[in-house]
Amino acid sequence: MHAEAPTYRVPLWIRSLDHIGAWLLALIWILPLVYAVWTALHPQEFSAKFVLTAPLTLENFANAWKAAPFARYFLNTTLLVTLILGSQLVLCTLAAYAFARYEFRGKNILFSLVLIQLMIMPDILLVENYKTMSQLGLIDTLFGIGLPYFASAFAIFLLRQTFKQIPNELVEAAVMEGASTLQILWRVFVPLAKPVYIAFALVSVSYHWNNFLWPLVVTNSVNSRPLTVGLQVFASTDQGIDWSIITAATLLTAAPLLIAFLLFQRQFVQSFMRAGIK
Repeated sequence: MHAEAPTYRVPLWIRSLDHIGAWLLALIWILPLVYAVWTALHPQEFSAKFVLTAPLTLENFANAWKAAPFARYFLNTTLLVTLILGSQLVLCTLAAYAFARYEFRGKNILFSLVLIQLMIMPDILLVENYKTMSQLGLIDTLFGIGLPYFASAFAIFLLRQTFKQIPNELVEAAVMEGASTLQILWRVFVPLAKPVYIAFALVSVSYHWNNFLWPLVVTNSVNSRPLTVGLQVFASTDQGIDWSIITAATLLTAAPLLIAFLLFQRQFVQSFMRAGIK
């Protein structure tokens, strides 16, 4: 008989300290959002002072919406995010499937190059990307903003690891049923990788909805500006500093992501857990 290993219980004071630290970090994180909500919902004279009896107003949102073409910015951002995500899902699925299921010369070298891309910050390539877009005549276009992001090394890596875990028996059964390569990919691999697709889609949409530096460099007009660049132009000193209107515009910009997270936070967490993204 083997003696049972002694169990170690975390002292109560350490667990209490963890809880206090978690609440403190949550409070620090949410304070800017609370300030933005307070300022946006009250007249300008109450933007720097907290008075419980201060009157509520939605006029700041109306003024912000009228002061800049936010409808166009929302349309541009939605089209841009959809274009990038759709291209990434198609291209990265095909690339990951090739890396996971086929053997060809230079496969490991090519996959190593994909992994190297994960270590390169996109900001380093701003000048070269701008030169390329200029040569292609894509400056100040939505396609020009999205083109450098159409292939994602992160997505290729995630999907390749997922596809390699799918049993060969399922592929053999599909082949015996007469399924083609694309049918096997669409009916076997894609459904089984659904949690990974959802998790990556959340990361991609969030990143490109909030992306600022590259769209700022490559856009010059309202016709192609996304929300982040439009908000920066709106909040510039030339427009005058009215924190109530600026915070209202900021909340308008962030509202779709905040609402989506509040409505689907359980699905968000479950997708990340199933995909193994930490």
